[in-house]
Amino acid sequence: MRVVAVINRKGGSGKSTLATHLAGYCARQGLKVMLGDVDRQQSSLAWLKRRAEQPVAQGAPVVGWAVDPRSVLRPPAGISHVVIDTPGGLRDSELARVVMYADMIVMPVCHSLFDRESAAACYDELHTLPRVASGRCKVAMVGMRLDARTKAAEQMVEWAAQANFPYLGALRETQAYVRCVEQGATLFDLPPAKVEADLAQWKPILAWVEKAWQEAAKADVVARAAARMTAPQGAMPAAAAPAAVVRAAPARAGTAVTRGVQTGDPFGNRPTSPLIKVSSGERGIAGRIGRLFGVFKSSG
Repeated sequence: MRVVAVINRKGGSGKSTLATHLAGYCARQGLKVMLGDVDRQQSSLAWLKRRAEQPVAQGAPVVGWAVDPRSVLRPPAGISHVVIDTPGGLRDSELARVVMYADMIVMPVCHSLFDRESAAACYDELHTLPRVASGRCKVAMVGMRLDARTKAAEQMVEWAAQANFPYLGALRETQAYVRCVEQGATLFDLPPAKVEADLAQWKPILAWVEKAWQEAAKADVVARAAARMTAPQGAMPAAAAPAAVVRAAPARAGTAVTRGVQTGDPFGNRPTSPLIKVSSGERGIAGRIGRLFGVFKSSG
């Protein structure tokens, strides 16, 4: 299962716009994609509810993943790609949990000094984590709400180049994104001729995402082959662990979180890391991320 996480510590940076569009792109490519919303505001799940009622989005379904302290959506069989919309302020154990499972991280960055400083601090912390430092989890930035004809776009490129940040390009500020959010749609659901300029800005971003996913898939194949070669010859296969019993959590009909999704208690083993230290009971965002990604791995 391929996973991309959209991360920026600062609120209002365009994380949900990026996350919904990445999920919409996957859906238009015929991939079985799930959009996971770990943000308390759950903006992405509200977008999914509107999408279910949008005729233009028919034929490109995106499955929602609701995460709260009481329950978590169990992924349907066949999900191959996951997009995670994360909350602002992600750091320390919360950030480490995402990196443990993500193949790549996309960081939306607006032009303001506060946004750039926040993104730089997050990028530096990411590179202290082994998966990012070793290149197993890729990281890149995307400029948000920029006009390529203005100095702001040039300054963003210069800032990224001077700091040696991987920068994929910028998405301009346009009413097309506003209308898509309101309608539960993406640019990829619209007639290409109407959003040609905007789709052109997505090309380098999508090319990087596709390449990173291909590299992750190859790495998985190599890792599995290495594991088979190092396994003791003639070893008896381990007894299968008893299947966890899933208890259905009560759903409240008609809410943005529960409409059209299934919920159940999260089970499954979670990897441990000395970098991850959470409070008793794994409360808060770190606990929700842990439960969500624990289900990723337990489901295959």
